[in-house]
Amino acid sequence: MGFFQRINGALARFMYGRNGWDQLNQALFRGYLILWIAEIILFFLHKGMAVRFLQGVLLFLMIAIFFRCFSKSLSRRRAENQKWVNWYCGVKNRSAGAKARHADKEHKYFTCKNCKAICRVPVGKGKIVITCPKCGAQIQAKS
Repeated sequence: MGFFQRINGALARFMYGRNGWDQLNQALFRGYLILWIAEIILFFLHKGMAVRFLQGVLLFLMIAIFFRCFSKSLSRRRAENQKWVNWYCGVKNRSAGAKARHADKEHKYFTCKNCKAICRVPVGKGKIVITCPKCGAQIQAKS
């Protein structure tokens, strides 16, 4: 067995039962890289106080990334990751839906004040009363 295969096996044994690299760690690392680039730019612009602040934030982020990566408390780390994934997917889906609604010129979209459901009606029907399909609330609007 070669040298690198032994190192690979040792690393695999060490990481067994630990959290590892999940989606939240990836997002934290991307944020770390962005702040690191900002720190370099501010350093060359001689902004000492801002650089020191960013160095503190970067240190905190790196500690958080390593803590999450090597943590043996899998249930807590998985719960944190699941909250992150749910939030991120919600933001991603809302922005994709908003982009699609903006591109649709044949319909007008209204949001129900009670349940926040999005109701679609054809453009050019004049003043209408829309009934929310989710909660049954009435929306008076001009299409």
